[in-house]
Amino acid sequence: KIQRYCAYQDRCHQEVRSKLLSMKVYGEELEELIGDLIQEGFLNEERYAKSYVRGKFRIKKWGRVKIEQNLKQKNISAYCIKQGLMEISEKDYATALDALIHQEVRKLTPPINKIKLTKKIMLKGYEYPLILEALKKH
Repeated sequence: KIQRYCAYQDRCHQEVRSKLLSMKVYGEELEELIGDLIQEGFLNEERYAKSYVRGKFRIKKWGRVKIEQNLKQKNISAYCIKQGLMEISEKDYATALDALIHQEVRKLTPPINKIKLTKKIMLKGYEYPLILEALKKH
């Protein structure tokens, strides 16, 4: 049952551990099952981090800061987070930021409050210096 759970979509160790606990699997048996899942390739944190980054960036248009914070909450290692964030190309990141700014500017009524706009974009997880640079273009 846990193999199907992991095969359906990439999962992190924390999600699998929680699922096993909800299935009333504890202690050494739990650790053994997680070890087996890792050996058989059902559970891979680096693959999970890459998949997570691609999904959150492409679908939800999150920035690196927000993605990194969420991965840290899931107890993903710094190495895996770094590998995951490498999935976002600089060109795609800049394009997404420009599109987000353009979208937010259209929503606001003139005069545009740049502080409010910057805060909104920072909430999406984009870095402050990049936002300022992109705002100069608009």
